[in-house]
Amino acid sequence: MDSTVAQKLEALTKLQSIDSELDEIMKVRGALPDEVMDLEDEVAGYETRVGNHQSAIDELEIAITNHKTAIKDAEKLIAKYEEQQMNVRNNREYDAITKEVELQQLEIQILEKRIKETHAKIDAKNNEIEDTKNSLDERKKDLENKKSELATITSESEEEEAKLRKGRDKAASVIDERLLNSYNKVRGNARNGLAVVSVKRGACGGCFNVVPPQKQAEVREKKKLIVCEHCGRILADVEEVVVEEKKPVRRRKAAAKK
Repeated sequence: MDSTVAQKLEALTKLQSIDSELDEIMKVRGALPDEVMDLEDEVAGYETRVGNHQSAIDELEIAITNHKTAIKDAEKLIAKYEEQQMNVRNNREYDAITKEVELQQLEIQILEKRIKETHAKIDAKNNEIEDTKNSLDERKKDLENKKSELATITSESEEEEAKLRKGRDKAASVIDERLLNSYNKVRGNARNGLAVVSVKRGACGGCFNVVPPQKQAEVREKKKLIVCEHCGRILADVEEVVVEEKKPVRRRKAAAKK
C-alpha cells in the first residue's frame, strides 16, 4: 500500500531529526576524523616512498654485481690475450693483441667508475630513506595521538550513535528509494545538513527566503510534496505564529497626598 504524502513527510521529518542529531555528534569530533585520514594517507605515502627507495637500491646493487662480473670477464680476456702475446708470429699480431688488452683495461676503468658512482647513488638513497623514516616516525606518533583522541571522543557517544544509526536505517526503510535519493542529494548540498524544513514566519527554514502564501497553503494541505523554489529543500509544514493578546494595563490610583 502506497504511503500518503503526509506519511512520507512524517517519515522524512523523522529521518531529518535523526540526521541532525548525528550531525551534532560529528561536530563534537570536529576535524579529527579528517585529520586522522590525512595522516593515514601521509604515513602510507612515506611508507611507499621508503619502499621505492629500497627497490631502487636493490636495482643499483644488482647493477654493481653485473659490473663486477663484467670486470672479471674483462680480466679473463686480458689474461688470455697476454698468453697469446707469448706466441705471436709478428709485430702486427702483437700490436693487435696489445690493442685488445688496452680496450679491456679501459673497459675495467669505466666499470670501476660506474661502480663508484653507483655506490654514491646508494649512499644518497640511504640518506633519503633515513630522512623519510624520521618523517614517517613523527607522522606515526601524530597519527597515534589523533587516533587516541578520536577514540576517546567517539567512545563517549558510541552507544548513542549506534542507537541513532539503527533508528536512521529503520526510518529510511519506509521511504521509497527515489525520494530518499533526493533527500540525500539535497542534504549533501546543504551547509547545515537540512533537507527537510518548516516554513517559519513566512520563510523557508533552510535558506530563509520568503515562501508565497499560496505555497504555504499547499504545504499545510500535505497533498503533495512542496519544495523551496530557492534552495530545493522539502517544506514539511508551516509553523503558525501565535500572537498573544496583551492584557490591558491597569493604572494604579495616585497615592493619597500626605
